[in-house]
Amino acid sequence: MTDPHVVLYDPEGRLDIELPLDRELHKCLVKAVLGWTGDPALPPADLQQIALLLTGTARAVAADVRRAADLLPEDHAARALADIVIEEADRRLSVPLEGTARCAQSRARLVRALYERLDRLVAVAPQVLMAS
Repeated sequence: MTDPHVVLYDPEGRLDIELPLDRELHKCLVKAVLGWTGDPALPPADLQQIALLLTGTARAVAADVRRAADLLPEDHAARALADIVIEEADRRLSVPLEGTARCAQSRARLVRALYERLDRLVAVAPQVLMAS
């Protein structure tokens, strides 16, 4: 029997750099997930898939935040804040996924926070970050 899963081999981590995320798609998903006021009436498997997509997005955006922060001087305030956000993201991403609305909303809030931090880094030093 052939395994339907494909293992991606990317030892240099180039895919994170070369394949930009569809930010608008993720913003729409975050907005929709955070708009749930009660039970979204989705099966747990669907909720888990949404949380999984948001987890992948969070990991990719966290990598972008890391790269952007690394371009700033060690003593830059924006870099220190980015380090805190990245540590919190790592902690939250270490929590196992669940097929719940709460889990999906937690991942959506994380994606939103990471994009906000990335935008602030670009606003602080656009000439440094855009030159890379």
